[in-house]
Amino acid sequence: MTSSRSRRIARVRPLSPAAPDEQFFVENDAVDFASPAGRSWKVVDSPFQGSPANSNSAARSGWHTGAEVSEDAFAFLAPSVPANVFGMAHNTGQPGRDLPAQAFHKAATSVIGPGDAIELASDVGYVDPEAELTAVVGRKVRGLTLGNAREAILGLTIGNDVSARDLQKTDELWISAKSQDTFTPAGPWIVTDLNDSDLSIGIVHNGRELRTASSADLGWKVDEILV
Repeated sequence: MTSSRSRRIARVRPLSPAAPDEQFFVENDAVDFASPAGRSWKVVDSPFQGSPANSNSAARSGWHTGAEVSEDAFAFLAPSVPANVFGMAHNTGQPGRDLPAQAFHKAATSVIGPGDAIELASDVGYVDPEAELTAVVGRKVRGLTLGNAREAILGLTIGNDVSARDLQKTDELWISAKSQDTFTPAGPWIVTDLNDSDLSIGIVHNGRELRTASSADLGWKVDEILV
């Protein structure tokens, strides 16, 4: 359930004429995503003003700031080009909270868009998908506290923490298990001002819907993780 202030922000690439390196940010505040209003987006300036990697491309016809673009005119990219990606280890319920807080790092090169293929090497072994609530930090931050951590969050999206289980057994840092190229699909959009206290999180694997979880079951909450 989104609040009345919620909006969706997406990083997209125009389809026609296609240009591989182009990207623009668009936003939409419609409640019904499938409605005509939900499929009509407005081009906006990049919400990541300090990051050249997240700057809009040079203007093209019909894609100036404020222009309306239809969802069928673009492809969704990963919502941002992150400098860092972190995950929270053993973070399910009280058992996770009873353990020391422990983060792990995923390479930024592992991030791909929601429609991109996950590439598995022939020797990667057993691989699991993991649907994850994903907080997108919108600015440079350091020394956050529980009092100001929420201010650092641009919004929330969904991510897939692809995990090679066989490799994870022999790599204490989980780099080979979780940081391979294409191992962090994300998106398609960021939702701002979203109450993350009890969000359903699910995934469909090879056409089969897996059991959903809830953000209410996190051992360490979003603000605590950022701190």
